Amino acid sequence: MAYTQYGIRPELVEMVKTRLKSPERKEKLKLMVKPLTKKDLQDRATVAKLVGRAAKVLNIAPSSTERERIVSFILDQKIDPKNTLHLIKLWGMFR
Repeated sequence: MAYTQYGIRPELVEMVKTRLKSPERKEKLKLMVKPLTKKDLQDRATVAKLVGRAAKVLNIAPSSTERERIVSFILDQKIDPKNTLHLIKLWGMFR
């Protein structure tokens, strides 16, 4: 998995996946990411805020090091939320 190369613990990813099974939490996150653009996902400050907000919604407290690793991972993926192939790639990574 690509996220493990960034030092993101698989246990943390599994915890996120488990908590996203809650329809309420999933909807809150969907509303949070819906207006995002490629430019937003390449801005470190915006991504850091997004990670913090997502952590609150999911009731997860990653360490500051883990947050930085997650932000770096997201930035390096160069995600374009309007590109279906990018979304499929991410889906496959976290299934």
